[in-house]
Amino acid sequence: EGVAKSCIKSHVFVLSQDHEITSLLSLYGGQFSSQQEIRVNSPFWILNIPSEEMARGLMKRTVCAKSIFELWGHGRSAGELYASLKSYPMDKMLPYLQSDSTYKIHIHTFNKTLTQAEKIKKIDALEFLPFNGKVNLKSPEHVFWILEDYGMDPNNVLEEPLDLYFGRWIADGQRELIESYSVKKRHFIGNTSMDACLSFIMANHGRVKPNDVVFDPFVGTGGLLISSAHFGAYVCGTDIDYNTIHGLGKASRKNQKWRGPDENIRANLRQYGLEKYYLDALVSDSSKPIWRKGMLFDAIVTDPPYGIREATRRTGSQKETVKSAERSTENHIFISSSYHLSDIFFDLLKFAAEYLVMGGRLVYWLPIYRPEYTEEIIPRHPCLKLISNCEQMLSSHTSRRLITMEKVKEFKDHDQNSYSLDGRYMPYRGHNSFREKYFSGVTKRIAKEEKDNQK
Repeated sequence: EGVAKSCIKSHVFVLSQDHEITSLLSLYGGQFSSQQEIRVNSPFWILNIPSEEMARGLMKRTVCAKSIFELWGHGRSAGELYASLKSYPMDKMLPYLQSDSTYKIHIHTFNKTLTQAEKIKKIDALEFLPFNGKVNLKSPEHVFWILEDYGMDPNNVLEEPLDLYFGRWIADGQRELIESYSVKKRHFIGNTSMDACLSFIMANHGRVKPNDVVFDPFVGTGGLLISSAHFGAYVCGTDIDYNTIHGLGKASRKNQKWRGPDENIRANLRQYGLEKYYLDALVSDSSKPIWRKGMLFDAIVTDPPYGIREATRRTGSQKETVKSAERSTENHIFISSSYHLSDIFFDLLKFAAEYLVMGGRLVYWLPIYRPEYTEEIIPRHPCLKLISNCEQMLSSHTSRRLITMEKVKEFKDHDQNSYSLDGRYMPYRGHNSFREKYFSGVTKRIAKEEKDNQK
């Protein structure tokens, strides 16, 4: 296994950053240091990673982490930091302090701004370290960082830092992917195309890796397929909307009435050089699986409809309560009936339990009415273990939670409807009226704003 290296990472993204890193550590190897338990909310985390190569592999994936460093010293005060540095093994330092090498030292303070004079003073205080190389500010061989944490409250900036760290920079994260894969620049988009950053977070939660097969049962315009394909997985999906799958109908982009002849999921993957990873997308009702029996998918990464911008629907028959009859430009007719939110998620979990490989992951968004939320309402299945649950606020009263589950038990026929027989799997049904609750909050807010304007 080799000597474990202590590394620290600085995060800037609030949503699910710890869960993303935890998932990647389980994929690449490593764990959180026991020291990390002291301050869970710190923007700097200490990790134990077996090798620098593994640390670089982790940073090639994460969009939450900013940078990773080899930790040389850590303390609660300057004195503690210097004592820690003096006790760091000299044989580990020397390869980076040679006389024929170049280096520079950066300072980063979280929640505080230092003057240039203050920065220089802190760098000069490290003169006891045997730096024999030459300073090169433009293109140094080795870069060292002093990192100081002044807490999380911008309204209460501390005089002295809570923690100080010194380390050698190893690698940066992949935050540039957020810009290069931005939905604003994408060829084919819809009303609910997933933000690029969240797409990559979901793929990392799913531990998507090269040659995996990843499936999205509510594929829409394929935004979640793109992030998985970027990590080398083969991707496919289904959607009940015939027009979206075939790139037909009205466009979602501003100042464009109709979709163009080459606006489709395949064109999106082609745009990023990922077409070779695209298997196919089919028109299909997720409540009626079309797949042969067996474990087919390494990960299921999806964002089901909540009934806000996209309707929740499934195919029905004349005998069922008809919601609407729709006709596409190809004279393709189907009848759709209402599809309760709870049924969507229970069907999704049942599908994942049956078609995921053992150890495969299901990653999906669950809409929540916050005043009624408790952890007990998260849908469960006996074959799936809850790995993580993190919140993204939508409004003061609504949010959605990114749920990650892992298949830990082989699916048997008696698991087909086991969740519906057990009271633990039913509480989410209270959220079937999520759409009404969401818009009731919007209506109340508009009324309040109008009332305030009249004062």
